[in-house]
Amino acid sequence: MAKYSTGSSESGSAGSCELCGASDAELRTANVAGAQLEVCGNCAQHDDNTATENDGDDQRNRSKEAAQNMAKMHDAAKQDSSHWESGADYDDDQLPYLISDYDEVITSARQEAGYQLEELAGELGVDDGDVLALEQGRATQAGVGGSVVAAIEKFLDLNLVEE
Repeated sequence: MAKYSTGSSESGSAGSCELCGASDAELRTANVAGAQLEVCGNCAQHDDNTATENDGDDQRNRSKEAAQNMAKMHDAAKQDSSHWESGADYDDDQLPYLISDYDEVITSARQEAGYQLEELAGELGVDDGDVLALEQGRATQAGVGGSVVAAIEKFLDLNLVEE
């Protein structure tokens, strides 16, 4: 079991690694997650001070890859990943600035027209999750495209975009 000290041991002395608990190991001082610890050779790789120049690039690449994987998983859950085949271009379908009460306006207009949420989505040929997000006032968080807003405006004869 790892012990935590106040840093009283000297670097290079034999003792117990403060990270993994290895006994009778040759220890060295390392900065691990902001803490100065006496660690064994195996745990020395976690020393924050031994970062290389490429670590920043690797981190950016991992972050970019993680974001791409999350988007692909989201699309896979919707079972429509066709836009990944040619590459997604979200600049062409940006969500416009919407009026402050767009959620209430859409819901009222849909109900007055006599449509259930799923029926309206079917008529428009859009995902019912996008219509639900609009009616719940979370279009930005759900990534609803401007084309969905335009289709609803046209179909229900509404003005949802701020001028």
